Amino acid sequence: MLRAGVFPDYLTYPFLAKASARLLKPELGGLIHGHALKNGFQLDKFINNSLIHMYASCHDIVYARRVFDEMPMKNIVSWNAMLDGYAKCGDMASARQVFDLMPQRDVVSWSCLIDGYVKNGDHKEALAIFEEMLVLGPKANEVTMVSVLCACAHLGALDQGRSMHCYVMDNGLPMTLVLRTSLVDMYAKCGAIEEALYVFRGVSNGKTDVLLWNAMIGGLAIHGLVNESLELFTEMQIAGIVPDEITYLCLLSACAHGGLVKEAWYFFECLGKHGMTPKSEHYACMVDVLARAGQK
Repeated sequence: MLRAGVFPDYLTYPFLAKASARLLKPELGGLIHGHALKNGFQLDKFINNSLIHMYASCHDIVYARRVFDEMPMKNIVSWNAMLDGYAKCGDMASARQVFDLMPQRDVVSWSCLIDGYVKNGDHKEALAIFEEMLVLGPKANEVTMVSVLCACAHLGALDQGRSMHCYVMDNGLPMTLVLRTSLVDMYAKCGAIEEALYVFRGVSNGKTDVLLWNAMIGGLAIHGLVNESLELFTEMQIAGIVPDEITYLCLLSACAHGGLVKEAWYFFECLGKHGMTPKSEHYACMVDVLARAGQK
């Protein structure tokens, strides 16, 4: 582009910054930043917001904060990018400080904070922030609810999880596949396997993905419903869903619970046959299968 004599504009740099973030290449992002400054775009909020996101995604929160502090005019996207950046880097104290200083907040602001606490293992605080959001903030969306359901799943908080499900239905939130998968995972981890199955069966096979099937197969496995787990895998194959590494991990877990050594070896070997490399979790599962069966 440059060799052709075509100069980038305010729309070009954000795409370049986004690409650098996906590649986790802060040095490339720094070059793009410098080029933008050289061409007089230091005051462009759209570009600066993308630079904050890029530096934070590359875990260079110092440069992200520098860009943020040097912005003479910030909008809510700028504040959300900085909040999300701190959360991504695990600095929830700074994330909360940014949140508290925000002149205004939207659903993205609340969702970023809640998700940050979930990702950093403070599930009780995530639920506390959600309760605060219900009183002070905007209506939660499906992205918010995915994080909240994850918190409920980790805490085994079935009653709260059911309340979140009711919130989704009462507020007419779109039942995306990610949200449905989160509900299945929450119910399964909280011991309500029938409710997990009910949510799972609430969508036709043509509108599912491997993540939803994994959640249900894994949920059946952890409850010792070995035959049901393996039968669901067969149903998954009939539906044309291609299994991934997580699918086979769930199946190996089911085999461990059921003492199915022969079947476990079959699924373990399927990984290689389908171009997947077994990871430490798969080997650990196989060791568990053999140990439970009394084999070495």
